[in-house]
Formats: sequence, structure tokens, C-alpha cells
Amino acid sequence: MTLYIDLLITSNDLDLDPSRQPVLVDGRSSIAQDIAHMIRESGLLVTLVAERDRLRQRDCIQQMELLVEADERLVPGTAHIREQAAGIYLVTARTVEFGDIEVTL
Repeated sequence: MTLYIDLLITSNDLDLDPSRQPVLVDGRSSIAQDIAHMIRESGLLVTLVAERDRLRQRDCIQQMELLVEADERLVPGTAHIREQAAGIYLVTARTVEFGDIEVTL
């Protein structure tokens, strides 16, 4: 039995199987999905993309890293956020039970 089970969200909508039942996601994928939703709901991602000052951008990234670090399913000190391209950010962290995760925002 998996500890973490959630409904799969794809493109901001519930993902359904061919019989129109919700698709479940568990383990590492569930944690990654929760982290992505946590960051989006915080509003920090919108602030980060809108900010032009590099110092304020770094501050916003640090706030997001601290938010991710607060998740008890992650190993403390392993959350990092890097800009991959303009407006695209990669979140990496190590889970306590499932190894490394990556989330692209």
C-alpha cells in the first residue's frame, strides 16, 4: 500500500481514464504534483516571472525553496530551484522514501 495517493491533474484538469474514472497517482509523482500545486497556489511563481530586478528574483526563488523545504516528505536542505529558460523553472529535491524528484514550472 502506497502512503501517498492523489488524483492526477494534467493541464490544470482532472485526468480521466477511458472509462471516465479519475486516474490516480502515487508515491514520488504524487509528491511532485503536490509541490507544483503548492508553489502555484502561493503566488510566488507569478511574482517571480513578473519581477525584473535580479536581487528580488533571487529573493523570490529563496522563498519558494523555503516553502518546498517545509514539506515533511522531503529531505531537509535538498530543494533547489533553477531557471532553465525565460519563465521556466526546474525544482529538484530528494524525498525521504522515493529518491529524487524534478518539477518543471
